[in-house]
Amino acid sequence: MAERAEPVSLDTVTRRLEALAHPLRLRLPRTLARGPHTTGELAHTWELSPPEVSRHLAVLRRAGLLTSRREGRHVRYTLNLPDLTTLGTDLLAAVLR
Repeated sequence: MAERAEPVSLDTVTRRLEALAHPLRLRLPRTLARGPHTTGELAHTWELSPPEVSRHLAVLRRAGLLTSRREGRHVRYTLNLPDLTTLGTDLLAAVLR
């Protein structure tokens, strides 16, 4: 894994940890790790309302843990694996600097 040019800020690490602290927001990435999904697909999988899923996806996206791509009327969300996999290292670096 390549080292980052600049370290991730403590604010970014905090935002990512807070996003994952909610039980539902911890479950959604498990599904997204299998591939891109729409809000409707995630809502169906977890038996939730699309607006509820959408709110949680927005938090994960603002934290930089998801990317999205519009496909016609739908938006497909994808897990940002590089930033998610380095979260532990980013946390240690932010705390120790």
